[in-house]
Amino acid sequence: MLCPYCNNQRSRVVDTSHDARGGIRRRRECENCGQRYSTYERPILATPLVIKQDGTRESFDRDKLIRGIRIACAKRPVSAADIERKVGEIEAKLQAMGRAEVSSRIVGDMVIEGLKKLDQIAYIRYAIVYLGLDDLQAIRNEIDRLLEG
Repeated sequence: MLCPYCNNQRSRVVDTSHDARGGIRRRRECENCGQRYSTYERPILATPLVIKQDGTRESFDRDKLIRGIRIACAKRPVSAADIERKVGEIEAKLQAMGRAEVSSRIVGDMVIEGLKKLDQIAYIRYAIVYLGLDDLQAIRNEIDRLLEG
C-alpha cells in the first residue's frame, strides 16, 4: 500500500474494523512521513451478468450503479456513505442469489426499494426514469402511492 502523501511503501496498521458486508477498514500510518490515512478492503465475489432490456448482457458495474443513484440523490441530504452502503447491500444480494445472470429489472427494483427508504425525493427522481413515468398524472399517482404507504 503506497502512502497517498509521499508514495512510501511502508506503513503500519494503527486500527482495524470490520463492517457487515465483510469489508475491512484499516487506519494506517506512514513510516516515512508519519501521515495517517484509511484503506478499505472488501472481498471480491462473483457478481452475475446483468441482462438488459434489449437482451444484451454486461458485467455488473458497481460504479455505474453508484453514478445512477448519485444523480437521483443530487442536492438531497443523502451522504456518500449512505449511497455506498446501499450499493453494497444490492451487490451482496445479487451475489447471494448465486445466479450467473440476472435481469436488469431485478437490479432496478432493488434500487427503487432502497431509495424509497433512503430519500423519497430521490426515489421519485429515479422512478420517473426507471418506471417510465412520462406525464404529470403518472408522477402524481406515484407520489400519492408513496404518501399512502
